[in-house]
Amino acid sequence: MSDKELYTQKFQARVDEWKAEVDKLRAKAVGADADAQLEMNDSLRDLEGKVAEISGKIEELKAAGEENWEHLKASAEASFQSLSSAISDKLPKFR
Repeated sequence: MSDKELYTQKFQARVDEWKAEVDKLRAKAVGADADAQLEMNDSLRDLEGKVAEISGKIEELKAAGEENWEHLKASAEASFQSLSSAISDKLPKFR
């Protein structure tokens, strides 16, 4: 398996974990009071947007040729880090 394939698999596995975490948070929001739900929904929309962004980057990486995937990798890593930071910032607020 190529480095590109391994890299995209690693990213995809982490994104799948985050999607599951967002789903859990969405379920928690349903049980919250109205004000908390509004705040949680805003945060969840932000996280879902970031998940969609990184998912798009992963698809770009998969489609990229071996010669230019390294360039796309840097962009994907930046999106990945942004999502990771957003999730780390928002998770404590939901607990």
